[in-house]
Amino acid sequence: MKKIKTKPKKQTPVLVKILKEGNKNVFASALCMGAGQLMYRQWAKGLLFLLAQIGLVAFFVLYGAGAIAGFFTLGSVEANPWYGTEGDNSVMMLIMGIFAFIVLAVYLAIYWLNIKDAYKTQKRLESGRAIRPFKSELKGLLDSNFHMTALTLPILGVSVFCVIPIIFMMLIAFTNYGGNIIPPELVDWVGLSNFGRIVTLSQFAPTFFKILGWNFTWAIASTALNYFAGLGLALLYNKKCVKGKAFWRLFPILAYAVPGFITLLAFRFMFSYGGPINQMIVDGGGTAIGFLGIDAKWSSRIIGLFVNAWLTIPSSMLLATGILSNMNNDLYEAARIDGASPFKQFTKITLPFVVFATTPVLIGQFIANFNNFGIFYFLRGGLYMDGYFLASDTDLLINWLFNLSIDNNYYSIGATISIIIFIITSVISIAVYKSSASYKQEDTYK
Repeated sequence: MKKIKTKPKKQTPVLVKILKEGNKNVFASALCMGAGQLMYRQWAKGLLFLLAQIGLVAFFVLYGAGAIAGFFTLGSVEANPWYGTEGDNSVMMLIMGIFAFIVLAVYLAIYWLNIKDAYKTQKRLESGRAIRPFKSELKGLLDSNFHMTALTLPILGVSVFCVIPIIFMMLIAFTNYGGNIIPPELVDWVGLSNFGRIVTLSQFAPTFFKILGWNFTWAIASTALNYFAGLGLALLYNKKCVKGKAFWRLFPILAYAVPGFITLLAFRFMFSYGGPINQMIVDGGGTAIGFLGIDAKWSSRIIGLFVNAWLTIPSSMLLATGILSNMNNDLYEAARIDGASPFKQFTKITLPFVVFATTPVLIGQFIANFNNFGIFYFLRGGLYMDGYFLASDTDLLINWLFNLSIDNNYYSIGATISIIIFIITSVISIAVYKSSASYKQEDTYK
């Protein structure tokens, strides 16, 4: 007989359920925070909710409502030091507007918690259970609900020190902040025009597409080189014929242990006109070469590629070494009996297993290389070239963003580029991971 498939029943939303089943005390809490708790004689809890509402309402009456209004207007009075006019600071109004919205979100969360608490109390009484004493609920914050207690301060800290700056940076992309328009000048919302300036015919567009093409080339080439070189070293050191494996592994790990910017500055000196490499060339009767000079496009790129490999291959090697130690040697034995060559064993057994286990790490390495600010900043930073707007032919998007926003005050364009970088990297990460065996065939190697 055929099984009859029944559609699962749709769950009623909590809010709709509360509105249908809630009693007068629940609706009292909906009208005034803490009212329902006070009607249930939960004096301490009711007073806390009531004080929270009084404090938050007072904040919005005295400051918050104006901050939200200022968020949309970004000021209307421009400061004039000559006449002593104190105007609006658009940037501060934007920041405080974001803060007011976060406080509003906190207020709505507490308001919803207050209604749910009154509804839970109603259900306890309807089921014949007594109302929990306030002391018992406080003890629960250190026991069954300890996660809420432990996460409250970190969430508040993250909201203030991480969420606000990130939202601020993203919103700057939709303003004309930067260049000549900085406080005391008033900043205005400009919508998506900055994105249009990046990708259409303007001073930014030619540089953007040149750097974007090189950025993809760099990220793919450096990720592939670092990954397969690290895997190759791990396979080499796993060979039984290699003696003193711990000793040979020491050299890459030492290179990995040295701080990256020190290594980059050392390589910059080595390849400079007065560095040891050019000194050896001159001593041999040759002419000094500008490996990192203004006309050294591809030599600088290749040097950056191999310097990044020097810094990154050790971590790839350590990762691959750990994964290879879990390989099932019976697979290789069976492959040898079937006549598979070493290369066939690598492509059919080793590589699929390693890629399956390291796909998330591989994606992370690609994103890190795509946003690798330090390599070309320390090797060749500060160069502006013809055909590029405030950039050089080795700069990545993250370097160009730095040049525009930090060195030249194009804050809105820099913020726009950062959003574009986020969109590109997030789309690639999600698309690659969802199409990988790590996502589709999770149980393959279990």
